Amino acid sequence: MKRFIAAMCLMMAAATSAHAQVATGSAAPDFKAVDALSGKEFSLSDYKGKTVVLEWVNFGCPFVVKHYGAKNMQKLQADAAKDGVVWISVNSGAEGKQGYFASDDEARKALSEQGASAARYVRDVSGAIGKAYGAKTTPNMYVIDAKGTLVYQGAIDNKPSVDKADIAGATNYITTALAELAAGKPVSTPTTKPYGCGVKYAD
Repeated sequence: MKRFIAAMCLMMAAATSAHAQVATGSAAPDFKAVDALSGKEFSLSDYKGKTVVLEWVNFGCPFVVKHYGAKNMQKLQADAAKDGVVWISVNSGAEGKQGYFASDDEARKALSEQGASAARYVRDVSGAIGKAYGAKTTPNMYVIDAKGTLVYQGAIDNKPSVDKADIAGATNYITTALAELAAGKPVSTPTTKPYGCGVKYAD
């Protein structure tokens, strides 16, 4: 049953690919948003000079459950923070859709239960940020360098499954990209095909 649901999610993700995709190597689209964790407004451009990771998330998606249930995403977030990387989780789920939170309080409660340690969490209910980036799936990952250039976009790793056991043997594209940036090297795999559930934009 779990694999059937995962297959349906992948089909839905393929059906939500109509939004424009930002070219890797171009300037990352700036945006303003309210951080559900602090209640304060911020802009992506506030973090010019720092590496930023954008993570599209939906806690109802089995592919997201895989990475959070295994504490993999939380470890990535914590390790990134130690290295001075700003991690921003974005939920572009519309009202009434899977993973939607009606308030910042609901979002904070869920994040606490998950043990998430992102620096910022955004309820992108209108889908404006997701559509600006062409986010298609949860998870869908983006890495932005200190100059504000989008240097990676795509999947979290090379194992498009809902099986937690696959994480250990997977190539994690985010870990690799951040390590290469820290070493002053270009990102060796700048674009991959994201996998997961389709982002739950408004109809």
